[in-house]
Amino acid sequence: MTEVVTYEDSHFAEIKSLWEEAFPNDSAWNAAEVSIAEKLRFQPDLMLVAVDGDRVCGSVMAGYEGHRGWISRIAVSRSHRGSGVGSKLLLEAERRLLALGCVKVNLQVVQSNSGAVAFYEKSGYAIEPRISMSKLIRR
Repeated sequence: MTEVVTYEDSHFAEIKSLWEEAFPNDSAWNAAEVSIAEKLRFQPDLMLVAVDGDRVCGSVMAGYEGHRGWISRIAVSRSHRGSGVGSKLLLEAERRLLALGCVKVNLQVVQSNSGAVAFYEKSGYAIEPRISMSKLIRR
């Protein structure tokens, strides 16, 4: 049975492999070595891992800055997709955000990722008419 737990250092290698599988063309600043280390500096209890027995099968990072919550880097191993792991991760992230006082959660999805869009819509998320903008301030 899959369980969602708070990240521990022993999960790192499997999450790194999971992210390489889930995000094969990702930018260097999103690498597990960078992202997880930074996440652990801020709200480490919002770095969640799905485990099936002693194996990592999913992960998600969440955050709350006092105004909105954010869901980021949700990933489920190919072997566990369609089994409810993503929903368990999302629900636990939402539960923890709500406990912090968060009432609205945002996330971003690459427009061409129709599977992710469908997953989030099934989970109650809706596309909002917004423009996503970014600026790389670190080299």
